[in-house]
Amino acid sequence: MNQQARVSSRMLAAAAAVAVLLPAAVAAQDTALPRTSWGAPDLQGVWDFRTLTPFERPSDLEDKAVYTDEEVAEFETQRLAELAALDDAEPADVVGNYNQFWFDRGTTVVETNRTSLVVDPPDGRVPPLTRAAERRQAALAAERAGVSRHVPTPGGFVEDLGGGMFAVRCILGFNSGPPITPAGYNQNVQVFQTEDTVVLLNEMVHSARVVPLDGRDHIEAGIRQWMGDSRGYWDGDTLVVETTNFLRETSFRGGLSDANLHLTERFTRVSPGTLMYEVTVNDPTAWTRPWTYQIPMQRSDQPMYEYACHEGNYGLYNILAGAREQEQEEEAALIAAGLR
Repeated sequence: MNQQARVSSRMLAAAAAVAVLLPAAVAAQDTALPRTSWGAPDLQGVWDFRTLTPFERPSDLEDKAVYTDEEVAEFETQRLAELAALDDAEPADVVGNYNQFWFDRGTTVVETNRTSLVVDPPDGRVPPLTRAAERRQAALAAERAGVSRHVPTPGGFVEDLGGGMFAVRCILGFNSGPPITPAGYNQNVQVFQTEDTVVLLNEMVHSARVVPLDGRDHIEAGIRQWMGDSRGYWDGDTLVVETTNFLRETSFRGGLSDANLHLTERFTRVSPGTLMYEVTVNDPTAWTRPWTYQIPMQRSDQPMYEYACHEGNYGLYNILAGAREQEQEEEAALIAAGLR
């Protein structure tokens, strides 16, 4: 094959990849996709959402939305080498973290070859924070200056256990959402269906969202929940899930969202092995405009295993006990130095 033919082949491949971004149209043309006994698209099964594709497009790629196949191979090789080298860069037995054996970030980019999961704005980047959100973020950073992710802010207990407080306290997983985002490990969601209900069971922190499809209203705004209040409906062959009434920020984007978050999630089975997951994020007190990302989830033939966050909750006890002991040691050192 000559160079011109290779270039044409890559262009066709890129165009085909972009076409996958039109899940409803693709699904409508594929009459072979499985359906339930009552005629709805069959979304059931375990779906794997791990990927090497970055959430936001790297700044050096500018307007490049899709990789060529050659660029995909180069990126995957480089990224896997970077991950493999992390154990050499840090002690493998570092307290409070795992070595690379325990992480499961995936080995490939998304099948659309996109350079980011964010698809809107077109630059593949999350929009800027509002000024109020920037002030909140700066205040939290100042309050937690000098302490690491899973260490409580000095004196903190009920409301604050570090930037990863939801995961540390087993309230919310750091990738399970809503909305779902690739991160770390336990990157599976299992979908169950009846005619009037869909259940989304996440492997991380074994959270389950029961989503009614019977047209009922959202619960009263005064009753807020950690995972919000989800209601679903079918738009053609796409399951749409609207979620509001969040209690406060979640683990999504490091806790940048707040109680005003409104999510629109779309689940479309675009092939027997792919469930397209699309999320539009709308939080006017956090981001300056709504934005959207997509994850082509891959069907897994493995069962989902129960995840134990910390057994007997001893992890939380030990974290707090260790923090109190560290504070006492620091105080004793100040007294010994005559600074107290």
